[in-house]
Amino acid sequence: MKRVSALAGFLMLAVALVGMVGFGAGKVAVVLDVGGRGDLSFNDMGFKGTDEAAIDFGLEMVEVQSATAADYSPNLRNLSRTGEFDLIIGVGFLFTDAMAEVAAEFPAQKFAIIDSVVDAPNVMSIVFRENEMSALIGALAGMAAAHHGWTGAGVVLGIEIPVLYHFEAGYRYGMDWGLKKYAEVTGEAAEVNLLYTYTGTFSDIALGKAASEAMLAQGAASIYNVAGPLGTGDLEAVTEFHFNAGTTFGPPYYFGVDANQDYLGNGVHGLASGMKRVDQGTYLAVKSVVDGTFVGGITSFGLTEGGVGISKVQDLVDFIDFGVAGGAISADDFYTILANWGQNRATIPAWIWNAIDELEAGILDGMIIVPTANTLDEMNDVRELFTLGAP
Repeated sequence: MKRVSALAGFLMLAVALVGMVGFGAGKVAVVLDVGGRGDLSFNDMGFKGTDEAAIDFGLEMVEVQSATAADYSPNLRNLSRTGEFDLIIGVGFLFTDAMAEVAAEFPAQKFAIIDSVVDAPNVMSIVFRENEMSALIGALAGMAAAHHGWTGAGVVLGIEIPVLYHFEAGYRYGMDWGLKKYAEVTGEAAEVNLLYTYTGTFSDIALGKAASEAMLAQGAASIYNVAGPLGTGDLEAVTEFHFNAGTTFGPPYYFGVDANQDYLGNGVHGLASGMKRVDQGTYLAVKSVVDGTFVGGITSFGLTEGGVGISKVQDLVDFIDFGVAGGAISADDFYTILANWGQNRATIPAWIWNAIDELEAGILDGMIIVPTANTLDEMNDVRELFTLGAP
């Protein structure tokens, strides 16, 4: 009888605990960097993954915005002092120093950081192999420019940090691969120059637009946004170029970053996006705490894990739905965006899309190793290997 009573008591306790989790006994926080919500890219994806995990696992989520870099440490520290959070996530490389400092002060608190490595047992460091998906964008940009007879491909980057070196290194490799494939298929060599600039910011949209305008004036057939919110300025420059030229589809194209940004501008100018699934990273971090599998150390996402990739039609459908749910896109525009995107993609011949699939398959099976860089010296080595006529 005592055993039955004890078992009944245990089951009642278990049910109570499950109920507590289901009704939000847990609590997670996501701290965004200075780019903030509404960037349609990095921060929005970090928020999206955390929010979805909180809903799925019945947790309360707190979002904290950093107005300036000086807010990083105080934001992390103030959350940690409460002792209320099962996990605190810092979204972005720029949190590195602050995360290392605060994690040492609160060793019992679990943290996760996106896009950087903090060597601490209570920090899950989530990084991505951006070089892999950036190679696909670079190959597409190079072949698209060559096909249309344009002389350049542009990349607008933010602050010169290791994460962005991953993008640049992969893009250079991919563009070189694409131009060689173009020569192999067509029998014609094409000279397409890489035009790139580090703007030194992730927030100055006007600077992104100015950088894009300069590249377009030099013959860039596309602009690849590697600076989050600056993509708004990049797309404005591309849109105005088309308006002045009296064109709608075809080059110059816009390449999105992090999220699927192909829907921007009603899908008219976006050709593809280099997707970095920050949402999957933040979701995984929350899930690991819920599952009791959280460990400090590095978790790396590449093409194989589905953490990065080049956008395809299902990705666009998913992100239009996400935009509609959030009020950023009208449901009435769903089919218009898809139709515009399809018409723009049709300006690229099928053999080029097949070549992108070939490159992707080569990376996935390990036959193609895309170079990357984590330091300026390593980046300069890649630049010397793949000059692409860049100044």
